[in-house]
Amino acid sequence: MVQLINSLTDGFLLGFVYGLAAMGLSLIWGVMTVINLAHGPVITVGMLTTYLLFIHLGLNPYLGMLVVAGVGLGLGLVIYVVAVHRVISAPHLSSLLATFAVNMIMLGIFNAVFGGDQNNVDYSLGSLSLGFLNVTYSRLLAALGAVLFTAFLYLFLYFTRPGKAIRAVANNREAAELMGIPSAQVLALSFGLGSLLAAVAGSLIATIFPFTIFSGGPYELKSFVICVLGGLGNPLGALLGGLALGLMEGLIPIWMPTSWVPVVEFALFVFVLVVKPTGLLGAK
Repeated sequence: MVQLINSLTDGFLLGFVYGLAAMGLSLIWGVMTVINLAHGPVITVGMLTTYLLFIHLGLNPYLGMLVVAGVGLGLGLVIYVVAVHRVISAPHLSSLLATFAVNMIMLGIFNAVFGGDQNNVDYSLGSLSLGFLNVTYSRLLAALGAVLFTAFLYLFLYFTRPGKAIRAVANNREAAELMGIPSAQVLALSFGLGSLLAAVAGSLIATIFPFTIFSGGPYELKSFVICVLGGLGNPLGALLGGLALGLMEGLIPIWMPTSWVPVVEFALFVFVLVVKPTGLLGAK
């Protein structure tokens, strides 16, 4: 029972970070119906930026998240202008191939510059013990950081003029343009925000686990599972899906080997697609 409670607590806290990563993917789909296959490398950019700032500048990894957020936003804008903008109105296969090409280019650059070695942000804060419950502060702060950025996204989308423009374009792009909203700039901002969330999620993951340049890939796949579970295009659904996946990852290793975790996750992915393809909070 003690192991079960500790595992579920760890999974629950990690689920917030998973939800934040998936939220970026969900936002991009919800606004422009683009499946971003460059999501994984953007997560890796967050990891690498945090690592480099910590190793070379000694910057606290949690303060470095502000820099990571700026890097993620800028990178998203560049990817949109270079690769996505030209195929935004083309069939979905075009945007898939464009973002996949960006994925391969970024992985090639990472491999040439950093190699495939494992990296680790060695910044330990100890753990919090409450009776039989033992939680590391790194997971607590990662969950708190994910909640803060989720709150930022909500406030931005609902209480700022650019955020309302994003929601208008997501609802009906043609009508938004008739009302004078510059959809091209709004789409670029949306892609930038989605990349910002992915990079920050990568930064938070780097404070918990070691990583390589290829570590963003598995989290990209988890993001797809989460988006389908929560409802593709719904950021709040992504957060709920992330919590559900985190709890599953805390629960499964108690009864099965850890290698079975991705098997169960993708079985759930297929099950949701067959039984309830709109997910928990997705539109009909």
